[in-house]
Amino acid sequence: MTRWLLAGGGTAGHVNPLLAVADRLVEEGDEALVLGTAEGLESRLVPQRGYELLVIPRLPFPRRPNRAALRFPRAVLGSIALTGRYLADRGIDGVIGFGGYAAAPAYLAARRRGIPFAIHEQNARPGMANRLGARLTHVVGVTFPDTPLPHATRVGMPLRREIADLDREALRSEARAFFGLDPARPVLLVTGGSLGALRLNRAAAANAAAVAASGWQVLHLTGGRSTEPDPQVDGYRMLAYCDRMDLALAAAELAVSRAGASTVSELSALGLPAVYVPYAVGNGEQRFNAAGVVAAGGALLEPDAGFTPERFAAVVLPLLKDPARVAAMAAAATGDGVRDGAERMTRLARAGLAGGPRVPSGA
Repeated sequence: MTRWLLAGGGTAGHVNPLLAVADRLVEEGDEALVLGTAEGLESRLVPQRGYELLVIPRLPFPRRPNRAALRFPRAVLGSIALTGRYLADRGIDGVIGFGGYAAAPAYLAARRRGIPFAIHEQNARPGMANRLGARLTHVVGVTFPDTPLPHATRVGMPLRREIADLDREALRSEARAFFGLDPARPVLLVTGGSLGALRLNRAAAANAAAVAASGWQVLHLTGGRSTEPDPQVDGYRMLAYCDRMDLALAAAELAVSRAGASTVSELSALGLPAVYVPYAVGNGEQRFNAAGVVAAGGALLEPDAGFTPERFAAVVLPLLKDPARVAAMAAAATGDGVRDGAERMTRLARAGLAGGPRVPSGA
């Protein structure tokens, strides 16, 4: 039995693939522990999944010269030392990092102790921790093919089992009924993530009557901060939260969505075409996340700033009236997607642990 330490967290984008890989390792007879912080989302999700969370301090990289910047080097050394003690005390054989605050100390502590480690990068534009780690190991798995990291092998996004094994067609009628929708009519899924997206919410709600007139229904996941009123149109289901995203994805035939790495990966793996409206902050990674499936013909890309109700009508409504085009986009999205990213990443990590050759991306 191999004992792994999986490091990462902060956001769902780091935690969910970490847990997907942990689940596969345990299914194969190994043991998995998780390194994270007390403030990140991992502090809740990791214990819920039944894994032990080993905690280190959350250390944001200082952006300006101040007292925090002066204390930062010593604090980092303390986190590396604490992580090293975890590695020794728990008899860790290998480390897999997923980015976030806990990843860099894990990479540096593993290297200091001669423990093999692997990296998974979720976004098309890598974060700081994984840019550092990729210089220190040859075992680097990435979600998207053009991610600029050395030694990268495309493995896709590690998906949780309920998504990776989802049979959308078999569950479609049940899924639509679950949300109170007509099983016989197609569904447009609109989602901006857990916090929602103001422009997506406004644009979709403003076109509720037009979507209904086209014969489609809408499952609109607004996010917890939305104040958008329900348009009260027949076949328009508005929810703040959805605990059954597997059923939401099974119900839909087209999506209007943000372009987070997990979202793009899940929709592409399941062959669900989309109109992506990337979140226009940070280093622009959402736009790059969607670039591959857009180039393949499985999705369209719309800038957030211009996604008005009028633009929604101009782009989305013609798709609803063209089932042949939606079907062609679904086939193209399927061709770009990866369902077995968790299995590919575990094979890559095991090959690195054994000192063997890297696993081919198509294996």
